[in-house]
Amino acid sequence: MSSVLVTGAARGIGKAISLRLAQDGWQVYAGVRNLSDGEALAAQDSRITPVLLDVTDAKHVAALDEVLPADLTAVVNNAGIVEDGPVELLDLDALRTQFEVNVFGALAVTQAVLPRLRSTRGRIVFISSLSGRIATPGTGAYNSSKFALEGLVDALRIELRPWGIRTSLVEPGPIDTDLWTGATQMVDDTIARLTPEQQALYGGHLRGLRTMSERVPKITAPVETVVNDVGKALTASRPKARYVVGLAGKAQLIAASLTPTPVLDFVLGLASGVPRKK
Repeated sequence: MSSVLVTGAARGIGKAISLRLAQDGWQVYAGVRNLSDGEALAAQDSRITPVLLDVTDAKHVAALDEVLPADLTAVVNNAGIVEDGPVELLDLDALRTQFEVNVFGALAVTQAVLPRLRSTRGRIVFISSLSGRIATPGTGAYNSSKFALEGLVDALRIELRPWGIRTSLVEPGPIDTDLWTGATQMVDDTIARLTPEQQALYGGHLRGLRTMSERVPKITAPVETVVNDVGKALTASRPKARYVVGLAGKAQLIAASLTPTPVLDFVLGLASGVPRKK
């Protein structure tokens, strides 16, 4: 039986991936920060085994050696968080946490399971984002973490080729999960943490960011679109280096690549509500 470790499995994309892979006959090791979430998953399918895993906790990562099977087939690095706000106003500790989860945590888990994947000629999938290809105002912290992840994985993919380990990036746009349903509250929380002076300085930007957080959930794609591409990355005889999720995502990337930078900056600023002048 094929086996896979899925990080960030408690909710959203990670939960959907875990349930689908179990349904398809995989033995799924569901990485969760709270075992109660994992137990709820396991109750839905006996092929799911909860694993206590905060990807930023070195002890949790080290303990994977005791719980994962020797013949582990794959890992899906899905755990991720979003920090928002204008770059000038980012709290540096929050930015570090952004990278700890989205970049360092994903790499730590991958390093921990690579000896197993080397023996099984397994697969590695990283859930990235279109935000790792196109940066937008108000999401610079998230963008930078996904840009960094993409660079690491591009190098890793080539480095692991001698052992037959296939490595893929899956790049969704906005997906219909609780991440986006709670986006407006996240923006409101960010605004509340700012000083009156900071709010005055970036008032227009923040209003635009809040408006975007209200609009985007109306155009999110079903989570199944991501799950389907993860399945392809895990099972295709020749998996792609990148799976851009959905036709809208593909069109967005093509348009961005063909648009001169000054024009793209103007369009993204306009869509994000960035004031023309102060």
